[in-house]
Amino acid sequence: MPNKRYKHTLEFLQEVLPAPAVVLDVGVRNPFSEIMEENGYTVYNTNGEDLDDLPEMVNNQKVDAVVAFEIFEHLLAPYNVLKNIEADKLITTIPLKLWFASAYRSKTDMWDRHYHEFEDWQFDWLIEKSGWKSLKTKKWTSPIKKLGFRPILRKFTPRYYAVYAERK
Repeated sequence: MPNKRYKHTLEFLQEVLPAPAVVLDVGVRNPFSEIMEENGYTVYNTNGEDLDDLPEMVNNQKVDAVVAFEIFEHLLAPYNVLKNIEADKLITTIPLKLWFASAYRSKTDMWDRHYHEFEDWQFDWLIEKSGWKSLKTKKWTSPIKKLGFRPILRKFTPRYYAVYAERK
């Protein structure tokens, strides 16, 4: 697997929703969609629509669960998408806000920007407020192989947060 994030994400998915299962992967087809398929999941994706404008697009397939890996931080209104999901199970990951780094913003790709970088309690509140009950969570770090103060902090500070929730 290409990196630690994919490894941890797959392990979390397999813990809470073992294959075979049918999932809607929110977002366009990506390398992790293929990893899920290689591990026994049937994967459908949304088509790159602006989910802030069309949150109902998360209901275009009958699935066992909706998965949204590194998606909600890009949306202006993730509440609307979470509220529109009709599936009973949700597995999602987000990057956590780091006190020592600014929110991510690509200088070349206007869609590759983080409108939100949540603290865990903020994301938990969003999940609950939009009609979900969080049943399992997990955090992990994202160290980088560079020298400096921030790279040292990345070895100890959780960067990613995974949540498994079911509809209330």
